[in-house]
Amino acid sequence: MFENAIPKFINYRDYGGYMGITTIQLTNEMKAKISSFGVKGESYEKILQRMYDLAVKEHLREFLMSSDGTVTIDEARRELEKKWPRSK
Repeated sequence: MFENAIPKFINYRDYGGYMGITTIQLTNEMKAKISSFGVKGESYEKILQRMYDLAVKEHLREFLMSSDGTVTIDEARRELEKKWPRSK
């Protein structure tokens, strides 16, 4: 009777291949929020992967478009004139 149960358990354990499978705990509210980003039949894995990819792109965009440590063109031109004045 239990002979067939053991191989099924072993196969289930290896279900994720070499990546492995994990379980995370979410409230029903958070689960509903995450599923609202997907389409019918889409796995949570795919939804979360898409959300992660978008977050990485947004993070990179914010880094590249940041004005921290920058100067305006006018400020750069004034500094340029101070260091290397044009000969008249």
